[in-house]
Amino acid sequence: MGRYVARRLLLTIPVLLGASFLIFAMVYALPGDPIRALAGERPLSPAVMAQLRDDFNLNDPLGVQYLKYVGDLLQGDLGTDFRGRAVTETIARTLPVTVKLTAVAVGFEIVIGIVAGVLAGIRRNGYFDNLVLVSTTIIVSIPILVLAFVTQFVFGLKLGWFPIAGTQEGIYSYLLPGLVLASGSLAYVARLTRTSLAENLRADYVRTARAKGLPQRTIIVRHTLRNSLIPVVTFIGADIGALLGGAIVTESVFNLPGMGREVYNAVRQQEGAVVVGIVTLMVFFFIFFNLVVDVLYAVLDPRIRYD
Repeated sequence: MGRYVARRLLLTIPVLLGASFLIFAMVYALPGDPIRALAGERPLSPAVMAQLRDDFNLNDPLGVQYLKYVGDLLQGDLGTDFRGRAVTETIARTLPVTVKLTAVAVGFEIVIGIVAGVLAGIRRNGYFDNLVLVSTTIIVSIPILVLAFVTQFVFGLKLGWFPIAGTQEGIYSYLLPGLVLASGSLAYVARLTRTSLAENLRADYVRTARAKGLPQRTIIVRHTLRNSLIPVVTFIGADIGALLGGAIVTESVFNLPGMGREVYNAVRQQEGAVVVGIVTLMVFFFIFFNLVVDVLYAVLDPRIRYD
């Protein structure tokens, strides 16, 4: 297991370099002049603009810019934005917000999704099963941008159950945006759990357990559910990275000062260092949680071994 984890961690180095280069190249290809955008309505003198372009290596070709960026990165420097703020400070300020939002979303995904899937799988073709199938189909078919505005209007403005913007009310401020962010994934988890559980309930070992007189609860909790959660864990582990990236829309609608909204603003302002730093961090999280999923396989299924 240790050798397997070490190999996977070493493989993250070329993946992170490749991802950072692709993001760097896409930001480089954006039309417009970020220095002129920085000036706004007050034009800068040609000398000042030339000095700023030289300070941020904007006159260099793409390859040279990226090599300089990697050189600074190896020294622990993620660069600065065009206003002189360190990217590490931006990440330190926005990361806790996105982590809290993602944690709330994953919590909804695990609790509601798995519970709904288990109940639907046990009572297959029943009323609750049909309710889960219909509701999840509706949720998946609604774009998250539309769902965010609808829930914000209904549960925030009309009913007043949740705050509609900002983080002033602590963890309570993350409940509604977390539920919106988790909505699509929650539906898939419920369907995946239902299908996996229903298939395992028809397996031979379940019939053997019933023939021995084991109660239905013991069969489901100790035997069937453990095997049924393997594909669910796979999906959730991979989905954490997707939730981090998908927080851009949710954070913008609910005005949460997280990494997603920061990336959106940085792309508009062509802040290459900010975009590359945050997106590369998201890629690392995605790789890390996939590694955690691989390790959990061996816990859920003793037959799985890593050399």
